[in-house]
Amino acid sequence: MPVTVGWTVPTPNRSEPHYLASEREALEEWLEYHRSTLVTKCAGLSEDDLKRRAVAPSGLSLLGLVRHMADVERWWFRMNAAGEDLPFRFSTDAHPDADFDDVDVADARADLAAYEEECRAATDAVRGRSLDDVVASRGHHPERTRNVRWIYLHMIEESCPGSRSTYRGAHRRADVADRR
Repeated sequence: MPVTVGWTVPTPNRSEPHYLASEREALEEWLEYHRSTLVTKCAGLSEDDLKRRAVAPSGLSLLGLVRHMADVERWWFRMNAAGEDLPFRFSTDAHPDADFDDVDVADARADLAAYEEECRAATDAVRGRSLDDVVASRGHHPERTRNVRWIYLHMIEESCPGSRSTYRGAHRRADVADRR
C-alpha cells in the first residue's frame, strides 16, 4: 500500500544580500533575506508541525509567528508608510492575539501564502517612496512620525530570528497562560 505524504512547506530561494549595494538596495535585500529566513525555518514542516506550540505555557508556534509577521508587514508598510486603510489579516480589535491564538483552526498553506503575498504587497507599497519620506503613524500614537528608512530598519529588526517580535509574542503568550 503506498504511503500518502501530506503537504510540507517548500524550501524558498534565499539569496545572500550583496555587500556592495546602494542604501535602498541593501535595505530591500536584507529585509528580503530575513523574510526568506522565516519561511526557511518552516521548510519541510507539515501543517501540524507549524501549529505545534514551542514550550508550555507559551502559545508561540511557527505558524503563529508567520501570521503575526504578515500583520506586521501590513501594518508598517501598507497601513503606515502607504496610508492604506486596511484591516489586519489575522488580528482584530475584539481578538488582538488571534494571529497567535487561532492557529489550531488555521489553514497553514493559506497563511504562508498570505505572508508571502503581504511581503510582496508591502514592497510594492513603498516602491516609489523615498527613504526620506516622512509618514504619520497610525494607531495609539498618531503624533509620531517616521521616515520610510526607519520602517525598513525596524522591519529588518522585527524579521530577524530571535527578534523582539518573537520574544514579545512568546512573553505575551506566557503572561496570558500564567493568568489562566
